[in-house]
Amino acid sequence: MQKTLPIHFAPLQGYTDVIYRNAHAACFGGIDTYYTPFVRLEKGGFRHRDVRGIEPGNNQVSHLIPQLIAPSTEKAEKILSLFIEKGYKEADINMGCPMQKIVRNGEGSALMKNVSLAADIVSAMVKAVSIPVTVKMRIGWDEGSINCVELAKAVEEAGAAAITVHGRTRKEMYMGHAHWDVIRQVVDAVSIPVFGNGDVVDGPSAKRLMDETGCAGVAVGRAAWGNPWVFESINAYLENGTILPDPTPEERLDMAELHLKGLAAWKGEYVAVREM
Repeated sequence: MQKTLPIHFAPLQGYTDVIYRNAHAACFGGIDTYYTPFVRLEKGGFRHRDVRGIEPGNNQVSHLIPQLIAPSTEKAEKILSLFIEKGYKEADINMGCPMQKIVRNGEGSALMKNVSLAADIVSAMVKAVSIPVTVKMRIGWDEGSINCVELAKAVEEAGAAAITVHGRTRKEMYMGHAHWDVIRQVVDAVSIPVFGNGDVVDGPSAKRLMDETGCAGVAVGRAAWGNPWVFESINAYLENGTILPDPTPEERLDMAELHLKGLAAWKGEYVAVREM
């Protein structure tokens, strides 16, 4: 197994579920941190699927951080209490999800439009528990309100232990190129670790992001869709400059079969086949 380097498997709703995380952990090494897709309150309770996906007994990864999404300090504290009950030692707050069904509730990247509330949520969580609280954000809501430096300073002062910055605005969604220069501004503005996210697709791009921004590590999301080998590739390149060969068709089929069987056992064959 390769040396573990500062590579995070970024949370992707609908993709990085417990089956994909466990399949990856069983086959590869070297990932520093995994995240659960977000957990949120709906109509006064938690979605059963969300809670089941963060049950410690169902997860087989080395370092798993549950991610919460909430528009208020009260909801954040309630979700955090669930994490504590499950025995987790760290929690992450999503301030970066750009999807309309999330931001219309004042959650995800909508919190970037209210820096004082975002800081209050972090502060309330930090005061309520002794575990580290981290934040994932974008660079801003749109090109006219790039305020990630302001938000990063605010959540650092509120007690956040680390920050992950996706180098796009909410308006940009996943289009265009990530603004690594803005991630650099966040790195220079705070003293806590900053992880860069956006346009990291292989070892060379991961190294460029770290070199250009000075960030503590990288978070990889969409590049892992159907390609869990990307982390092994990044790890090898960061460690000694090695460029690994692409997986063979047989390796891809074996991984797909492992993933499908896991999903079928988890959600039933009808849902699993359609999700695949």
